[in-house]
Amino acid sequence: MLRDVLNLFIAFLRVGILGYGGGPSFIPLVEIEVVDNYRWMTTQEFTDALALGYALPGPIATKMAWYVGFKVAGWPGALSALMGIVAPSALAMILLLKALLKYKDLPMVEGMLTAIRPVVVVLLVLLVVDMVPSSFINVTTVLLGLAGFLALQVFHVHPAIVVVLALAFGALFLR
Repeated sequence: MLRDVLNLFIAFLRVGILGYGGGPSFIPLVEIEVVDNYRWMTTQEFTDALALGYALPGPIATKMAWYVGFKVAGWPGALSALMGIVAPSALAMILLLKALLKYKDLPMVEGMLTAIRPVVVVLLVLLVVDMVPSSFINVTTVLLGLAGFLALQVFHVHPAIVVVLALAFGALFLR
């Protein structure tokens, strides 16, 4: 158990150090650690946990850390994973905020920020590509995905409402 708690901290510390651009960009890194490196979950379990995480309020990266940590090693694992994912950002914010404010207008810093954005987009695209086979498993789920897309993009329905409606539909019709 102690080894699991330590491995959770290390895995989520790596994600916390390498993740850039907010919670959604962390998810492919979490998947690599959780599914590929440590095999704490299958891709299907990870996708289910991610869907549940998006249905709840709050930052997705911390919810995933907490969920995986708890699944692997109970409360000590949840706390360890949460500390691993939060520590790098908290320390960076404390240590680098003044430097960023002082140097943010330098061409080198602007270039670094410009260069990292497409990498974050690629990470998100790869996550979507990995999740598509386990998410769209039949005609009903494909139509549900299309309905969600239309609700969000065409009719501008708030994402929380779309999530609640999808949960309700799943509970009533996809058993």
